[in-house]
Amino acid sequence: MPKDAFQFGYRTQFDARKVSEALRLKKEDVSHLASVSVKSVRYDDANPEQVRGRLAEIANTMNLVASTFAGDVAKAATWFLTRNPMLGDVSSRDMIRLGPYERLRRFIIDALRERDTQRYEPTEAA
Repeated sequence: MPKDAFQFGYRTQFDARKVSEALRLKKEDVSHLASVSVKSVRYDDANPEQVRGRLAEIANTMNLVASTFAGDVAKAATWFLTRNPMLGDVSSRDMIRLGPYERLRRFIIDALRERDTQRYEPTEAA
């Protein structure tokens, strides 16, 4: 589990509202992400498990990205909000908001694996 750079919290201390605010998601966006009605999106003890679960997954992904920026939340947040040519010239936030979240998550995990593979591959002696 990545360090909680964004300070979203874990388990009973998890604050789903912070994830929504960090990505500037509207209730309609969260409703779409979690496949629940807009009226059921709330950030109290009656928050539906689908909302809490999906936003917890996204929080973990955001913290994973923050770890690549040495825990710099501002840089990670900018990465999520900036259009990315490697993602079809859309922002990560929009991928989350509009639906292809799993594609984004795979992209991030594959990029991290590739980085780690390159980091640990032996280099040829000159």
